[in-house]
Amino acid sequence: MTAVVVPKSGGVTTTKAVVVRWLKHEGDRVKAGEPLVELETEKVSYELESPFSGILIGLLAHETAEVPVGEPLCEIAESAGKPQKKKK
Repeated sequence: MTAVVVPKSGGVTTTKAVVVRWLKHEGDRVKAGEPLVELETEKVSYELESPFSGILIGLLAHETAEVPVGEPLCEIAESAGKPQKKKK
């Protein structure tokens, strides 16, 4: 499991970002380079792409939350494992 954090924007002295909206939901499979969340700073709005492929297992920041640079937004696991069948 790996956390996706608010990135430091190149050349911009941003200290936080606001979560505008999630483009993926818990349990969704994501691919590297696929947009995860729309973020907004004082200067720019952008879609943050997933740095790797896996299963989105936890959203750590809700929409409208202000998240400091370097803090986690969500967690992605390499795989969610196989779901177990219910015994009758």
